[in-house]
Amino acid sequence: MSEVDEAGRGVRYQHMSHWGMFEAEVSGGEVVAVHPYPGDSDPSPALGNIAGSVGNKARITGPAVRRGWLENGPGPSCARGSDEFVSVDWEELTQRLAGELRRVIDTHGNSAIFGGSYGWGSAGRFHHAQSQVHRFLNALGGYTRSVHSYSLGATGVIMPRVVGTHWKMFARSTSWKVIAEHTDLMVCFGGVPLKNTGVNHGGTSDHPTRGALDALRRRGGRIVSFSPLRDDLHGAAQWHAPVPGTDVTIMLALAYVLATEGLHDKAFLDSHCVGYDRFEEYLLGRADGVPKSPAWAQQISGIAADELVVLARRMAAGRTMVTVTWSLQRVRHGEQAPWMGVTLAAMLGQVGVPGGGFGHGYGSMNEPGLAPVPYPLPTLPQGLNPVTDFIPVAAVSDMLLNPGAPFDYDGQRLTYPDIRMLYWAGGNPFHHHQDLGRLRRALARPDTIVVHEPYWTPMARHADIVVPSTTSLERDDISCTRNDPLLVAMHAAVGPYADAQDDYDTFSALARKLGVGEKFTEGRSSQQWLEHLYEQWRGFVRADGGPAPSFDEFWTRGQVRMRTEDDLVLFGDFRADPVKYPLATPSGRIEIFSADIDSFGYDDCAGHPRWYEPEEWLGGDRAQQYPLHLIANQPRSRLHSQLDHGGTSQASKIKGREPLRIHPDDAAARGVVAGDVVRVYNDRGSCLAGAVVDDGVRRGVVQLSVGAWYDPLDPTDPESLCVHGNPNVLTPDVGSSSLSHGCTGQHVLVQIERYLEELPPIRAYDPPTITSRSARGSARWS
Repeated sequence: MSEVDEAGRGVRYQHMSHWGMFEAEVSGGEVVAVHPYPGDSDPSPALGNIAGSVGNKARITGPAVRRGWLENGPGPSCARGSDEFVSVDWEELTQRLAGELRRVIDTHGNSAIFGGSYGWGSAGRFHHAQSQVHRFLNALGGYTRSVHSYSLGATGVIMPRVVGTHWKMFARSTSWKVIAEHTDLMVCFGGVPLKNTGVNHGGTSDHPTRGALDALRRRGGRIVSFSPLRDDLHGAAQWHAPVPGTDVTIMLALAYVLATEGLHDKAFLDSHCVGYDRFEEYLLGRADGVPKSPAWAQQISGIAADELVVLARRMAAGRTMVTVTWSLQRVRHGEQAPWMGVTLAAMLGQVGVPGGGFGHGYGSMNEPGLAPVPYPLPTLPQGLNPVTDFIPVAAVSDMLLNPGAPFDYDGQRLTYPDIRMLYWAGGNPFHHHQDLGRLRRALARPDTIVVHEPYWTPMARHADIVVPSTTSLERDDISCTRNDPLLVAMHAAVGPYADAQDDYDTFSALARKLGVGEKFTEGRSSQQWLEHLYEQWRGFVRADGGPAPSFDEFWTRGQVRMRTEDDLVLFGDFRADPVKYPLATPSGRIEIFSADIDSFGYDDCAGHPRWYEPEEWLGGDRAQQYPLHLIANQPRSRLHSQLDHGGTSQASKIKGREPLRIHPDDAAARGVVAGDVVRVYNDRGSCLAGAVVDDGVRRGVVQLSVGAWYDPLDPTDPESLCVHGNPNVLTPDVGSSSLSHGCTGQHVLVQIERYLEELPPIRAYDPPTITSRSARGSARWS
């Protein structure tokens, strides 16, 4: 293929990303432009981060080892994150890493390796970082794992106990087509933020949310949004701006009106639910003396009682969909909002009805509302992990700081393992995890940290052994998801950058040195694995009667369209016949009251949904010192922290800092004007951000997205000011409850002041100091 086509443009290669399908235009060995897939009705603007990403200055050019680890050997070290690195060749890196893996396993056992690797990595099915590292570690005898996700830590535990599943909430949710055609009223707790629908794990060929919401309105449907941020919903809607974190009180008040006015569906509650009577005792105040009335909710949430009464009656009068975003469960007591959302929908009696019922995740990612495919996807088998130790994913710091300590999780009493090696590939915990000062102290504890990365992310800077990985643009792969009709050939657009190589090649070399080469590779190259995975998928499709071209034909054509299950209604079969199609709960029905959860005796998660006063909210004592409620939500300019150095993300910055939105009254009270750099702080830490004055933010609330690469003013100090604007220096590292230990990074109380000192430079994307070994003598450890 020539470098330039007849029209003088760069050669184009079809590819897939988490932001959608596109063509990469290549010239001079770099992706110079990205062209969205023509079939995408609303392409994500985050595609603009891809051009120029291959050769960005933040790329890791070759294998590197932290000098202190190289010279002194494995062991705890506070120098991680500030030490210089030494350049080594691939043979030395492979030899040293294989030796360290063998030492840890032989001395401490496989449970001493934490294969965290939490992150989105690549959209490809084969070159998926988590799949690769977990397959490799399983070939060695296993590893300590994490369960659930930072996005859905509370939901992943509570929803299986309430409705028997959590993945169906998004993978088999009521379709946007059904909502647009049948819903009269959408009541959206957390809104339906379009910015989040730009992304989907594994990619997507279409973004239909905007069009579906517009179609709903054209048909006469109405939308109500409860969110402190006006733009959490696209287009015309009735906007209520509650005190952040008080949505459960609003849902309880709506339920109170339904119950006291006889608007709840008693027949549905009797036939499809268990425990409503126990919940009603609490709702009406017979259990605790506090009726959960609209007047009660108004005092906590700030939403007028008469408006809640009117809304409850309107919800009962037509086809109503109750939705709860994922953000509402990323808080202390995060189990309560989705549980209460299900309960409210059950009281309306519309669960399983076209256009009615409950949704969890609309506006949280592109997947909810899309039609699923009916057969398995091509998947790299990860093997079996014989190690039984695990942690909730958001308990990484707790695990590292408290080896051997007991902890509660989902009715179990477990123990934190003693971790000697962290093996990370394809993720950046400095984006996901809370209280970064505490995380840095935790990362000083293991003997060795290994990171596979294309870029010098904050996690790579805290590694002892840095393995330079290719990006998806530098390798062939296959992409598809469980809710998209296209199986896509991802054609490599450029060759490997500098001395980077595919993770599969790295793990293959390591596996050979450790005597498990055949077990890991099964004798296949990357290309042979692609063909093997495709043929497995092809067998399922052919059995279903669908189109299944040969691999060569597929690779040339670039895509295959699969059958999808359209017009889906969540729990439609259960509604039609709860005996024939029971839920996977102990009762087979919706558990408004869970006897199992009640039996655990947790004081922070009772047997039915209820209101718990959180520590970080504007009504608490802590607000006297830190009077602004910061919402640390997902960015509109990127996915998490991926490609923060890209064009779209960089265009959103203010004087190089992450933008912070603040209400005009709150800005004026602090002498802040648009474009100022402000210091955001509390007793955990501080960061700089660029002020955006915006009346679409509730008074007393500020919004600072996660994902700006952590950039401490003093890299040797875990408590140092982040000059770039990472809000996780502020957020509390505490689990949602004893039930799930989910992430609580969405909300935090802060104070803000203008930053009047000379602005420090942004160094987040600059590579660390990398020297040759001769610069300070030869290594003393081998």
